Amino acid sequence: MQTIDRAMQVIKVLAESETKKWFSITDLSKECDLPVSTMHRLLQSMIKHRLIQQDPNLKLYSMGYTWMEYGLQMYDSFDFVGLIRPEMEKLMHEVEESVYFSKPIGSEALIIERIDCPQNPIRIYDQLGIRIPMHIGAANKAMLAHMHTDEALKIINELVPKEEIESFLQILDTIRHKGYGESHGEKTKGTSSVAAPIFNHSNELIGSISIGYVTFNQTEEKQQLLIENLIQASMRISAKLGSSLYR
Repeated sequence: MQTIDRAMQVIKVLAESETKKWFSITDLSKECDLPVSTMHRLLQSMIKHRLIQQDPNLKLYSMGYTWMEYGLQMYDSFDFVGLIRPEMEKLMHEVEESVYFSKPIGSEALIIERIDCPQNPIRIYDQLGIRIPMHIGAANKAMLAHMHTDEALKIINELVPKEEIESFLQILDTIRHKGYGESHGEKTKGTSSVAAPIFNHSNELIGSISIGYVTFNQTEEKQQLLIENLIQASMRISAKLGSSLYR
């Protein structure tokens, strides 16, 4: 187990750096607080399994392509290409804003897909694969509001301060009744988002679709357009996935 923990430490360093994609063994040893000799053995094993790669000339290390291969296999299993992605593209063209699909993983959500509008020069950039605590943002609150009560309460009790839980539950109740959630400047100042839940053939929540936009040039008419098109898209996607909620 210790070897797995150490390997994941290395992957976390390589994956989470926004400015640096290649690291020396000395850098990794310092970041992971491991001796160079231990790090060398670990890196050689990880290279063998293609978890990382090494530049033979510079002797630097970065993420291996195995992660991409497994990620693409998971991506395909979600049936994005045939079902979800075309609807996301349709929504993007309708509202001319960036569209996202997020999936809950425990107390966090993972951004699985993003489609940017090529005609919109101003766009919000949330990196694919980033994890966001479930109590932050429209996409995550839309998912929490439509989860099984026990599952949602477990996450809420973990993330939300005790004195704020009652008001937070009221927000989720409003989202549940409206069918969509909103967020304004919660994650990034000057930006907003609207989101709606996605359900599968068993009418179970599998994620949420959201629209991200800047707020300085937003009108009430455009806001309403976003919400109406978002809800229609979420209903179409859920129906395509076999949900009977919107038939």
